[in-house]
Amino acid sequence: MTMRRTMKARRALTAVAITTGLAIAVAGCGGGEKDGQTPPPSSPQPPAKGADRGTASQSAQPPAGDTVLAEVKGGDNITLTINSAIRDQGGFVTLNGKVKNGGAVLWSAPNWQGSEQELASNQSSLAGASLIDKKGKKKYLILRDTDGRCLCTKFANGIPAKQETIWFAQFPAPPAGTKKVDFQVGDMPPAAIEISDGE
Repeated sequence: MTMRRTMKARRALTAVAITTGLAIAVAGCGGGEKDGQTPPPSSPQPPAKGADRGTASQSAQPPAGDTVLAEVKGGDNITLTINSAIRDQGGFVTLNGKVKNGGAVLWSAPNWQGSEQELASNQSSLAGASLIDKKGKKKYLILRDTDGRCLCTKFANGIPAKQETIWFAQFPAPPAGTKKVDFQVGDMPPAAIEISDGE
């Protein structure tokens, strides 16, 4: 009887030791918390600059809204719509909109990349766009990265006939008191818009 009781006691102690060990192991793997602090939530990655932003697929860009700030029509039966112009706290203005090719052939923004030598590698893009502050008599060129790539949409494959696509472009922000500016690109007529403040 003594032998049998001893074996039972040993088995009970072994079971308790295993259970305790598992409990400690599970607690040690409890999601990376340390010293009672929860890990900070991972922050969203900002959009890549330069080529990544300029050559991003149209689906990666935020969809243009239904509001129409301005709409202009130019050669080749192209219609450019501006849906938003928002001033950011980072000191820049982001424009979003749509371009519609109403023509019968593929359109690739032949003269929208601008004539500056620095912008030569930005074909089929909005690199030549600018904001004109008539009151302040100042012209704001599109932002670009250190390699000269514009922070704007690049129409890599052009826009097929009768199709439209969304676009974006970023500029240095005019002074806080400046709300009304003209957007200009290529041979399109100037589009008068009003800048709104972001949240």
